[in-house]
Amino acid sequence: MIRHATKTDLPNILEIYNDAILNTTAVYTYNPQTIEAREEWFEKKANNHEPVLVYEEQGEAIAFATYGSFRDWPAYQYSIEHSIYVNKHHRGKGIASLLLAEIIQTARNNGYKTLVAGIDATNDYSIYLHKKFKFTHSGTIHNVGYKFDKWLDLAFYQLDLSNND
Repeated sequence: MIRHATKTDLPNILEIYNDAILNTTAVYTYNPQTIEAREEWFEKKANNHEPVLVYEEQGEAIAFATYGSFRDWPAYQYSIEHSIYVNKHHRGKGIASLLLAEIIQTARNNGYKTLVAGIDATNDYSIYLHKKFKFTHSGTIHNVGYKFDKWLDLAFYQLDLSNND
C-alpha cells in the first residue's frame, strides 16, 4: 500500500536511506544521517508541500519516494527532481515502479512540467525503470562524484509531465 509518510515512518526511512549512503552509489554522500536530520528533512518537505510517500507492507514502511525543487531559482518552479529508495530486502518486487507511477501522477496533479532523475550511470536497474516510464536521457556529467575509491558519472533523465502517453 502506498500512503503519505508520517513521523512514525522516519526510523524506517532513515534505515533505508543510510543503507543507500553506506552501501550504494545511489546517494553521493559518505556519512549516515541521524534521526534528527531526517526529522528536519521531513518537516522541510511538509512546509514546502513536497510529498513523502511510503510503500507499506505488514504495517512497516519498506520504501519511500519524494520530490523537491530541481533548483531554487524562480524560473525552475515547474521542474522537480525525485528520489526513490527501497529497503534492500524488498528490492526486485516492483515496489519502485509503483512508487514512481505515484510520484509521476502526484507531480502532474500539482501542475509540474518536468520531472528529473539524477541516476548514477552504473545503476542499470534505475535507468531501466525510468526508461520504462518514458524518461529520456538528457545528459551525463562525467567524474562528478567520488565514492568507494572510484569516480562516478551522473546521468540525468527527464519526463515531460504534460505528455500523458
